[in-house]
Amino acid sequence: MSKLAYLGPEGTFTEEALRILAPEAERLSCPTVGAALEAVRRGVADGAVVPLENSLEGGISSTLDELAWGEQLMITGELLLPVRFSLLAREGTELGHIKRVITHQAAHTQCRGYLARELPDAVVVAAASTAAAAQEVSLPGSPYDAAIGAPIAGEHYGLVQVAGGIGDRDDTVTRFVLVRRPGQLPEPTGADRTSVVAFLGDDHAGALLEMLTEFSVRGVNLTRIESRPTGNGIGSYFFHFDCEGHIADARVGEAVSGLHRILAEVRFLGSYPRADGLPPEISKGTGEPDFTEAADWLTRIRSGRF
Repeated sequence: MSKLAYLGPEGTFTEEALRILAPEAERLSCPTVGAALEAVRRGVADGAVVPLENSLEGGISSTLDELAWGEQLMITGELLLPVRFSLLAREGTELGHIKRVITHQAAHTQCRGYLARELPDAVVVAAASTAAAAQEVSLPGSPYDAAIGAPIAGEHYGLVQVAGGIGDRDDTVTRFVLVRRPGQLPEPTGADRTSVVAFLGDDHAGALLEMLTEFSVRGVNLTRIESRPTGNGIGSYFFHFDCEGHIADARVGEAVSGLHRILAEVRFLGSYPRADGLPPEISKGTGEPDFTEAADWLTRIRSGRF
């Protein structure tokens, strides 16, 4: 049985994702995304489940940065988890008596509409996670009246649901990834995703276009692109790319190899099955047979066999 770290404490959406991805795994609660990934790097855990992006808020910056720096790690799987927020409080708490709410910043952002309508005078305080918020409310003498979190957090910490489904949108989804130390890649399934981090050697006109061209000319569709600051001053950024396909696919392999050729550094984060199971649309001239035929043709030309 493997041990998997996750963003804790118990009752987070991340724990829920872990239970779905690896229901038999031993769970190791960690206070931050960085701590969960560091547990993998140090060998304390065999892997970690962490949030990577949200359909409403975009990329999770702490995860993006942790994967870009430090000892190499590799994504081996993903899960799309619908996110449903509840207002959780101690038994007997009425909505009109709630004056201080604690939750994670992302949850606060996604529940602004509800809070403005139902609790316009409430003070909202940030917590390390939605589960940590629920845990805080459950403590004797807590200064907080309620927490916003997953229903599972209420179950863990003995809180009742004052209101459910309080998110501003009911179709919000968070993408979680399973991260391990580098090793054997998952086999191609025909419905895969590849993730890389790209670092520019120098900033110049058309630098981003050059990177995008490596994907475009080979018919590789990008599913996500995000920039993150390098920390080396204003205007200095690196880039996260997700694309359709597996590194074993000729079009994807050549695209990533092209990035390696023109950039200062490319960090390969993994090729793994897509959670939605959607296969890519293969453009004319970019299928596996097309790349094989073109390579054979070039070999004949170079050997003088026209």
